[in-house]
Amino acid sequence: MFTHTHPYPPFIPENTTKLIVGTLPPPRFTTGELKPGDVNFCYGSRDGQLWPILNKIFNLDLSFETTAEAIKERKEFLQKNNIGICDMVSVAYREKIDASDIGMQKAELRDLVKILQKHPTVHTLLFTGGNSKNGPEYFFRKVLKEYSIKLKLVDNKVPRIHEFLLPETSRKIKTVSLTAPSGAANRAVGSLQEYKKMKIENPAITTIDFRVWQYTPHF
Repeated sequence: MFTHTHPYPPFIPENTTKLIVGTLPPPRFTTGELKPGDVNFCYGSRDGQLWPILNKIFNLDLSFETTAEAIKERKEFLQKNNIGICDMVSVAYREKIDASDIGMQKAELRDLVKILQKHPTVHTLLFTGGNSKNGPEYFFRKVLKEYSIKLKLVDNKVPRIHEFLLPETSRKIKTVSLTAPSGAANRAVGSLQEYKKMKIENPAITTIDFRVWQYTPHF
């Protein structure tokens, strides 16, 4: 059984207003066996799409290479835009060593409610995936259950939006369940009516273009 440990602590700069919330980086980030083009930071897989999406939204001209400079660029962007990253899983176990969410067993979760209580400026959680089993929203609902908190549906269209009140405060937190920025989620993108409509209007549209369109209002 492979022990899949999250290699990075939460990255939550002062005055963070939005938190990107996923699950775990691929196992090679735990073992340190990075591929050329990986960035040794959150969402740094060369196969992942989050940083290419943000690169397009914000015109960042990021480096996509295994260098300290590439890490610095990403941290500076997050600090400048009051965005943090706090994935849900601290440790999980796998029989098969891959990056699938569904393959995680006995996941040990970060208490994101407590983390939110320690960071009073955060008002939005941006889930990099929905409520399917072992996705970030799925795990977050498990944490909320321990506090007897339920998410209130605000908008049922993809990306689905919920809200809840943080315990012992009147602070309202919004959650947005974005379409996952992974190649594995491209099939789901292809089934969305909005994407089909965009594809008819412009056949050159890609699944990354669709995510740029979807993510932009929330970032």
